[in-house]
Amino acid sequence: MELPVLPPSKPFRENQLWNKLKRFAQAAGVKTVYSVLLLFYAFKRKETPVWAKNIIIGALAYFISPIDFIPDLTPILGYTDDLGVLSFGLVTISCYINIDVRKQARERLSRWFSQYSESDLAEVDQRL
Repeated sequence: MELPVLPPSKPFRENQLWNKLKRFAQAAGVKTVYSVLLLFYAFKRKETPVWAKNIIIGALAYFISPIDFIPDLTPILGYTDDLGVLSFGLVTISCYINIDVRKQARERLSRWFSQYSESDLAEVDQRL
C-alpha cells in the first residue's frame, strides 16, 4: 500500500525554495545547493515513488524552514545541519538520482555559481 504524497503546498512551496536559494546560495555553499537541487529534480521525476517524494519533501521543508537546529546566519556552522538533513535524504533516495537529475542540478547550479570546484560536486555524488 502506497502512502499518499503530502501536497507540496503544505510543507513548502516551490517558490519558497527558489527564493531561499537565490538569496542564500553563496552563503549555503556549492555542496548544500547541489544537494537541494538533486533532491528537487529527483522529486520532479515521475518514476520517483511516493515514499521517496515524502522524504524529499521533508528534507527540502527543513532547508527552507526559518526554524533550524543551528541558525543559518551562524558563521561557518549555519548550514551544517541543513546539509546533514539533505545528505540523509539524498542517501535514502539515491537510486532515484539518475544522470538527467544530475545534469539538471548542475545546469541550475551554474546560474548561482559562475565557478565551483568539480571536487565539491564529486564529494556529494560519492555519497550516493
